[in-house]
Amino acid sequence: MSSSIPAGIVLAPGLIHVPGHLDAAAQACLCAELDAVLGLAPAYTPRMPRTGKPFSVRMTNCGALGWVSDRAGYRYQPHHPESGAPWPAIPATALAAWAALADYPAPPEACLVNLYGAQARMGLHQDRDEEALDAPVVSLSLGATALFRYGGLARSDPTRSVRLRSGDALVIGGPARLIHHGVDRLIVEEPDLLQGGPAPASAGFLPPEGRCNLTLRRVTRPRDA
Repeated sequence: MSSSIPAGIVLAPGLIHVPGHLDAAAQACLCAELDAVLGLAPAYTPRMPRTGKPFSVRMTNCGALGWVSDRAGYRYQPHHPESGAPWPAIPATALAAWAALADYPAPPEACLVNLYGAQARMGLHQDRDEEALDAPVVSLSLGATALFRYGGLARSDPTRSVRLRSGDALVIGGPARLIHHGVDRLIVEEPDLLQGGPAPASAGFLPPEGRCNLTLRRVTRPRDA
C-alpha cells in the first residue's frame, strides 16, 4: 500500500488504526443501510468446519460474494446459506470507506457483517481465504468498544491489543495482511462512543450492549492485475 492512505496510527507495518473515521452522521447512515441489508440477508450463526461448533458471533454478508463457515469448511459463495438468495449490495458508506482507505485499484467483492453480543469474542485467526492477498482488509466498527488483539504471522508471536470504538476504521494490509488477530471481549462498561452520542435508534440490528464489525475484502484478483 502506498502513502496515499489517510494518516492514522501505525500499530505495525501495514496495520493502521484510523480512530473516528466515520463521524456521527456517517455512522447513522451506515446503521440505516445495515438495517436494509439485514432485512434482505438475515443474520445466521456460522459453524466451525468438521465439528459444527457454533461461533459466538452471528453474521451476514453483502456484496457479490459472502464468507461462509460450516461443517464443509470456509469459503466464499454468492448466496445466503439459509435462504439461498443473492447477497445484497455493499452499503455506499462502506464503499466510501474502502475508497478512502484501501489504496487498491479494484472495489471490494465481500463485506462481512459480524454481530457481537456482550459476551461474544473472536479467537486469533488469519484472513487467508482470499485470492487477492495483495488487497487489504478494511474494518469498520459500530457500537460497543472492542478489545482487538493482534500478533504476527505465526500464531505463537507476541500479541498486543488496542481498543476499537464506534466509528473507528482499521486497515490490515501489506506486511500485516496475514497477521493473526481477534477480539478478546467487548468493553460494555463504556458508553457506545458514536462521536459523542449513543447508537442511533435505527441500529435495531445491534445486540444489547453489542457491536457490529464490517470487514471489506477483495476476494479475486482484478483481471488486469
